Amino acid sequence: MPKDVLVFVESRAGQVKQPSLQALSEGRRVADGLGAKLRALLIGSRVEPLASELAAQGPDSVLLAEHRLLEHYQAEAFAAVLAEAVQTTASEYAFLPATAMGRDLAPRAAARLDAGLASDCTHVEVSGGELRVKRPVYSGKAVATVRFSGSPSFATLRPNAFPVASAPRTPSIEKLAVDLQESRIRARTTGIKASEAGEIDVAEAAIVVSGGRAMKGPENFALIRSLAEALGGAMGASRAAVDAGWVGHQYQVGQTGKVVSPTLYIACGISGAIQHLAGMSTSKVIVAINKDAEAPIFKLADYGIVGDLYEILPKLTEEVRRMKGQ
Repeated sequence: MPKDVLVFVESRAGQVKQPSLQALSEGRRVADGLGAKLRALLIGSRVEPLASELAAQGPDSVLLAEHRLLEHYQAEAFAAVLAEAVQTTASEYAFLPATAMGRDLAPRAAARLDAGLASDCTHVEVSGGELRVKRPVYSGKAVATVRFSGSPSFATLRPNAFPVASAPRTPSIEKLAVDLQESRIRARTTGIKASEAGEIDVAEAAIVVSGGRAMKGPENFALIRSLAEALGGAMGASRAAVDAGWVGHQYQVGQTGKVVSPTLYIACGISGAIQHLAGMSTSKVIVAINKDAEAPIFKLADYGIVGDLYEILPKLTEEVRRMKGQ
């Protein structure tokens, strides 16, 4: 019997999030390897118009779970709907992007079904008709290969660890019956306060520029933001900078912040504590800027610049803008 794959597609403000397209593309590859079907699940209050945006990643069907109580992310409600969708479709595997929402939702839905969960996966493979995933463990010091033994099984996929591939199909559209009782939802989202307009989420960005303790104060993060904007990327920060109150927690990269896997990661004034490395070690290219030539970050970096970041960053930003004609 084919081991079908279901992918939860995250949407915000009427737009499909990029990590979901990455997860959907990987779901297509896995489904093909298993000889199975791929289903995409959209949860919300008015998500049907988004179904057409998923066709390029090749789902065989798009499931729509619409209800007025699903307008904003509600942990209990979304978990109930996701678990019901997995059961209704008899899907063997459920993939979610390892975003803030996915990391919150996956264990809740898996617990409802007494199912296994592999979190923050960076590689997925089909071997002998079975699914195996790889995920960092021990703060990124090792990589574990995990084999699922039960059904269904859940996995969250690290953003930017998987490419968005084109495999166009014309999926069927199916509506799921959603039976939610308002009285049984104990916590509800009443509104969402957006971050600064136009800012890219650090967990989803292809380019991340992060600042650490050496930034010395919140005013100097303007240097980090300027370079990030010039490169078309996102600003990040170490835990030390966040704990000092220089920037908000939404920018924190690390084990207790956000795990990122961008194409380019620039660490400015970051020593390279293991907590921080755990959150960015899978970046494709790492550039370190630090005046301490013995800083641990240089052991991981592909390129290193030893020098004063207050001199280097403005010049680097200026050169990037010049090259891009800004």
